[in-house]
Amino acid sequence: MNDKSFDALRNEHRRELLLALLEHNPQTVTKPIPAGGEVAPADADRQFQTAMYHQHLPKLEEYGFIGWDRDSHEIVKGPQFDDIRPLLGCIHDHTER
Repeated sequence: MNDKSFDALRNEHRRELLLALLEHNPQTVTKPIPAGGEVAPADADRQFQTAMYHQHLPKLEEYGFIGWDRDSHEIVKGPQFDDIRPLLGCIHDHTER
């Protein structure tokens, strides 16, 4: 394990994406995640998509945990995915209970 693994898992959206890739490959980033609070759903979706495209996906790609095709919006396991797999397995096992 390294600091990149913990940094990648620090954010809920990155963690959910990596957990989804643990069981299924590939994924797309077109599925909106519901947001709470006082933000209108359309605004929340826009904020989510912006954060994913400009912050979360580039970071996960830089770490090598995902491969990301910006044209097709397809995300696959990256060359370093196996480095984070043990942590994801632990998180998955504890959230399934």
